[in-house]
Amino acid sequence: MRSEQEMMAIILDTAREDERIRAVMMNGSRTNPNVPRDEFQDYDIVYFVQETESFRSDPDWIDRFGERLIMQMPDNNEFYPMAEPTERLVYLMQFQDGNRIDLTLIPLAQRQQLMKPDSLSVLLLDKDGTIGLLPVSSDSDYHIHRPTEKQFQGACNEFWWICLNMAKGLWREELTYVMFMHEQINRNVLIQMLEWKIGMRADFTMSAGKCGKYIANYLTADEWQAFKATYTDADYDHIWQSLFKMCDLLSRTAQEVAAYLDFEYVHAEERNVRTYLHEVRNRPKKHGN
Repeated sequence: MRSEQEMMAIILDTAREDERIRAVMMNGSRTNPNVPRDEFQDYDIVYFVQETESFRSDPDWIDRFGERLIMQMPDNNEFYPMAEPTERLVYLMQFQDGNRIDLTLIPLAQRQQLMKPDSLSVLLLDKDGTIGLLPVSSDSDYHIHRPTEKQFQGACNEFWWICLNMAKGLWREELTYVMFMHEQINRNVLIQMLEWKIGMRADFTMSAGKCGKYIANYLTADEWQAFKATYTDADYDHIWQSLFKMCDLLSRTAQEVAAYLDFEYVHAEERNVRTYLHEVRNRPKKHGN
């Protein structure tokens, strides 16, 4: 596996030798002082270029970065079609040696439109001095944000509403529908609620990472065990059990957040939905189900 020094050398040498590339910026976890370093960290690189068309017309120019295991170009992937085309050009490159570069090319003239400010940014090269000084890199843009009361109540309402969808899906034994509701919607609401709880403990001055990947570092051992218990397999009885565990954890966490932020927690919604869940679980199946 090429070392960090070797990877940075090829990234910067490529930019220095190519007159079309005028500046280089790095962002992401490698610029975050609060993230432990490891070999799986991507190199999130931005090349600010004079134009992108010459790069598009020469697809082999990226071969200089190394032998690729696989590459994705999100702007050209029709599985996730873009809302509208832009001059931005993105290469997500996984190399055979284990390194990965997420490389974005942005025309300098469109820098403001195509790239939002990011506190995790380090300027590596600026041939013309057009980028200017950047603040010291920090994860401040990714700190857990204090919710408004409407955001908090909206999250609670969404969770209890989706529980109704899960109940009917479980009764019908519609596994893919149930698991989507459980893992893609209510899981995200629960993680958000836990992040708010973590945030309030640190006065909302820290990040829990993408998709809450660092929450285990900030929960108590009991809280983390309760969270893990909300995962399940494809057995319908087990899904019911995990649903009720998720309800318990969401309820406890939401009430703690509400108390700390002086928000109202709508107990009636929870009470009504829990009654409904138990009623549906005990409802006899129709013949043939």
